[in-house]
Amino acid sequence: IDTLNQLKSELEKKYPISVTCLQKDLSKNGAAQSLYNTVKAQNIEVDYLMNNAGFGLLGKFHELPWERQLQMINLNMTALTELTYFFLQDFTQRNQGKILNTSSMAGASPGPLQAVYYASKAYVTSFGNALAEELYDTNITVTTLMPGATSTGFGATSGMDKTAVFKNLASAKQVAREGYEAMLKGKLDVISGLSFSQKIMTSFMPFIPKKVLLTQIRKMQEVE
Repeated sequence: IDTLNQLKSELEKKYPISVTCLQKDLSKNGAAQSLYNTVKAQNIEVDYLMNNAGFGLLGKFHELPWERQLQMINLNMTALTELTYFFLQDFTQRNQGKILNTSSMAGASPGPLQAVYYASKAYVTSFGNALAEELYDTNITVTTLMPGATSTGFGATSGMDKTAVFKNLASAKQVAREGYEAMLKGKLDVISGLSFSQKIMTSFMPFIPKKVLLTQIRKMQEVE
């Protein structure tokens, strides 16, 4: 909470705004609904919902701690889905609102050595795209942000900072800006933070035999 309060102070000094900090561990059951209830109790009207919390784990599925992987599932998928559900009730009543869900380019394929993380991001992309179409006749939009490897705490937390994937990192500021601007425009998807070689590889992914693709991804994620 100290970090949040420090950021609150910085933002309020720089901009004519008021910031409210609410701390919840969204990997725990019921935390998402508790957060929503707290927001409602404080009479805060939310116009934009940005689901950005998430983490990954590097290693073989059967060798990683199950408790930690369950936390990942709860945070990356369950909490995101719950928050979207509850705030969407308010958005539909007002017939306005924007949602930005942070997925990942990892969601575009299976991810050996990060099996659950890649699968969770595939869920986020599919979920967001489906919602966007369900809401086609409203003033509510759902945008899915799919960044590549980005300079945040994710690499160190997951162990990915020691792999080839995290050698060339995108700027977190750039990714955040591109995601935000795409949300304001109501775009369906926004891909951000990919190097030229990554863009080339991504464009060819649908044509690469799956076994070959899986081998490439595994090698990229092996600790050097």
